[in-house]
Amino acid sequence: MAHHQHHNSLSHYPSPPNGHMHAQHMAQGSPGSAASQIITPHWQQQLLKCEMIRSSRSPHHRARASAMASRTVTKSAIPITNPNQVKPNASMDLAESGSKDSGTSTTSSTPAPTSASESSPISANSAPNHPSSTVAPIAEAPRPTAKPPENTWNSLDMGGVNIKTIPPNSGLFTFTFLINLYLNHNSLSSVPPEISRLRHLELLDLSGNALTTVPPEMGMLTQLKELYLFDNQIVTLPPELGSLHQLQTLGVEGNPLDASLKSLIQKDGTPALISFLRDSCPSPPPPPHRVWKNVISPAEREAMASDPHAEIFSVLCYNILCEKYATEKLYGYTPSWALSWDYRKELILTEVMNYDADFICLQEVDITQYEDYFVKHLQSQDYEGVYYPKSRYKTMSDSDRRQVDGCATFYKASKYQLVERQLIEFSAVAMQRPDFKKTDDMFNRVLGKDHVAVICLFENKETGTRIIVANAHIHWDPNFRDVKLVQVALLVEEIEKIAGYFSKLPPRLPVNSDDNPGSSWPQPVYTDGTRIPTIICGDFNSVPSSGVYEFLSTGSVPPDHPDFMSHLYGKYTTDGLKHKFNLKSAYAAAGEVLLTNYTPRFRGVIDYIWYTSGNLSVNAVLGEVDKGYLEKVVGFPNAHFPSE
Repeated sequence: MAHHQHHNSLSHYPSPPNGHMHAQHMAQGSPGSAASQIITPHWQQQLLKCEMIRSSRSPHHRARASAMASRTVTKSAIPITNPNQVKPNASMDLAESGSKDSGTSTTSSTPAPTSASESSPISANSAPNHPSSTVAPIAEAPRPTAKPPENTWNSLDMGGVNIKTIPPNSGLFTFTFLINLYLNHNSLSSVPPEISRLRHLELLDLSGNALTTVPPEMGMLTQLKELYLFDNQIVTLPPELGSLHQLQTLGVEGNPLDASLKSLIQKDGTPALISFLRDSCPSPPPPPHRVWKNVISPAEREAMASDPHAEIFSVLCYNILCEKYATEKLYGYTPSWALSWDYRKELILTEVMNYDADFICLQEVDITQYEDYFVKHLQSQDYEGVYYPKSRYKTMSDSDRRQVDGCATFYKASKYQLVERQLIEFSAVAMQRPDFKKTDDMFNRVLGKDHVAVICLFENKETGTRIIVANAHIHWDPNFRDVKLVQVALLVEEIEKIAGYFSKLPPRLPVNSDDNPGSSWPQPVYTDGTRIPTIICGDFNSVPSSGVYEFLSTGSVPPDHPDFMSHLYGKYTTDGLKHKFNLKSAYAAAGEVLLTNYTPRFRGVIDYIWYTSGNLSVNAVLGEVDKGYLEKVVGFPNAHFPSE
């Protein structure tokens, strides 16, 4: 808004209006200023908001103002109405208390987000073509009020009613749907840490109380845009508030705040103070080590260990978050030092090397990282690699192409022989399909995405057993669920072709057959491609309820599946999708993990390791990150987890 509203309209907006101002001498009477002092525009904004809130000290001021604003505007002409007509109830009963504490609920004008099947809730800070899962890969974490029924409320006004304490077990903290909460002008001397449960809050007003501090847990309220602490007794701020990366106004006027903190916000504004707090915040205690979760019984494990023909191998799948995408704009809650590539690369490499997997499938690895860092260090641990960047690198200069990310697959060179590698460029494969070529959807939606997959064919050097390992990174945008499904269908089709070709190759002699005891083992014979053990892993940017998951796990998807979004893709949307691999998610046997992606806006499963269950079984999976630790951190990356 470009003009100033009267303070009575305050509660009609999610936050006090931001008018456009220029630096100027403050008029006499402005709080905390001298008439001759030059005031920055953002500090002048803060002083204006402070004055507006000081005028809102009467009980339930916002609720009453909201009720007034919701009434029909009086027209200049007086209409003639039937005096006997029953008047409809124009607004909800604002006298009804929202909790056992004295409070009044109001309806906010903040729009609720739509579901993932309807739109892509990309924030203003999101990169429009970020290929990672970072930027709301599926949807913004849905609020309970995403589709509110009639008269639903998401604002609560408990201001000016002399509340002295809020107990930790207050019913207030069960209202996790709240977006606006007004606790101003009461007699609170503290706020319990349980306020961190109200994760959807965008405005919190604690002005005009007797607070000497605020709980560090308030840093978990990462949706906050307005936090008003005006007119309290606060001297310093917990550095944990540095995770409030969306905060536009931190109202501190009227507090005996530390001079350096106040000077920072006066001079450079709220974002500068938040960045300072974020980067000076101590690291949280590290989480317990993730432990392996056994899927088979001890007896089965013992029997497998004693079976001379049983082969065991391990697979690690990891989207490492490319340096190019790890920006403060996207990850404002992450300390700048923890977001830097020099810091993150050490953690990534240490983690990868500690697990010592037979196959390592990485996504979002750029050319420079692959050649100068990962190959260099992993070679010393018996790894060789296969890497392909995304298609765009072909059209770029030498310096720019070095930053293009792609998929890297590493394998234990002493144990496996790389027979063949193949790059799958989804747009190129789609272009070759005669049933795709003439559709607008293919040109407008599929061809504009340059995602790739890397397929590697291996043989065990000792036994001759063949293994196919596919490593993929699928498009992220929920507005293109059809493209995700098409990309995965193309991937599976290409794997079927390659597997058929691989099954027809003659067996190779074991390495060093004169000395190797494995040379006496019978060479495996594969009658068709589905007999070859196959791993399909990667960042699929798709939740377990998606069409991608349904297709991979069940082997089919109908032609009218909602994820096609009514777009036309040749035989895919006339005959549906089918495959014969009998795939299962590795974690399905252990109960699908709760998350592989952890950010303030999205927490869920989007990365998978799929395996052919007819010739492979899962023995163990890596356990989840400690839940107690997750409850205390706003999201990844952070000091302990270098990727989201």
